[in-house]
Amino acid sequence: MRYIPWVLSNSDDWSTRHSVLTTARRAAALINALAVEDADPADIADVLRAYSEADPIDLTTCDVAGMRTAAVLLRQVFAAEHADGAAAALNRLLQEHVGPLRLTSHGGSTPWHPHLDSDDNAPWDEWLLASSCMALAVLVWDRQRPPGKICTSPSCRNVFVTQGSGPERRYCSRRCATRERVAAHRRSKPQS
Repeated sequence: MRYIPWVLSNSDDWSTRHSVLTTARRAAALINALAVEDADPADIADVLRAYSEADPIDLTTCDVAGMRTAAVLLRQVFAAEHADGAAAALNRLLQEHVGPLRLTSHGGSTPWHPHLDSDDNAPWDEWLLASSCMALAVLVWDRQRPPGKICTSPSCRNVFVTQGSGPERRYCSRRCATRERVAAHRRSKPQS
């Protein structure tokens, strides 16, 4: 079961845990975790738990291999430099890999919400691709720009979700930005 029981509280409601932005961030985190060649199913399950997926999360190496294939496809969206490229990548994924839009409440255990996977118990790779495509498509629609980027640090290459206004981010984290700034500073110093 890949859903969260509907438990509402002021600080941790269902809609916050399953917002478009949270789903997009979960996609980025999974894409990055699945980039590891021999990703351990337990590590991928930990990423899912960090984004409020409910236990039990019983992933096999076969599940992780399928999810890795989905992650490679999703990386194309983050690689797009403009909204047109992100939209084209998403349209291709939506046409070739996901089902028709449907509403589900997981048998009444959650509020009604959209899904693009074949059913509530779709395989993990199908679920990852479908839920991620939906969230990333909404971000392109809402912002009219790519939903994220790939870190420009040559030693990183993680994907990240861009958000809000302000200067355009080039790095996935402050750590990568600082590392690259320090490296550039060292390169600019004259050698003695």
